[in-house]
Amino acid sequence: MAETVLEEKREQGNPMRRIMIEKVVVNISPGKPGEPLEKAKQVLTLLTGMKPAERRARKTIKEFGVRRREAIAAIVTLRGSRAEEFLERAFTAVGRKVKASSFQNGVFSFGVKEHIQFPGVKYDPKIGVLGMDICVKLCRPGFRVMYRRRRRSSVGRVHRITKEEAINFMRQRFGLEVV
Repeated sequence: MAETVLEEKREQGNPMRRIMIEKVVVNISPGKPGEPLEKAKQVLTLLTGMKPAERRARKTIKEFGVRRREAIAAIVTLRGSRAEEFLERAFTAVGRKVKASSFQNGVFSFGVKEHIQFPGVKYDPKIGVLGMDICVKLCRPGFRVMYRRRRRSSVGRVHRITKEEAINFMRQRFGLEVV
């Protein structure tokens, strides 16, 4: 009990302890090139307002009819205010509930079964209904030392984001219910 009070005071006083959203990655994977992939790109453009990138297959799988280096998925990475706006809409689409098991070390993922669950999106028979995966990565100031090119370093254990800290941040910031 006394430790949690100490941790809260430490986080309030230290600006380096504040948690932020680093990025949100939205992925639709129809598993086939051609028309299904183009529809997935249209949906991502409609929902995010950004041009999606293609992801290619790593190896050939005959059972699924997928060849190596064939485009099979579309992906968009959102940062900053765009990421927060998209998350608001995505949480509304899933009823503001996310499983606790999806949180892990400052990263969590959830899925939306149908893109028409997003507020303001109407069903289009030309596109159909597509589901998507949404991955959210949280960070603190100072995490750049892991990714920079020069004098790369590791982030200390105390500075990393725990599962409980990530859950508390999402509850406070977005009113998310963690089940």
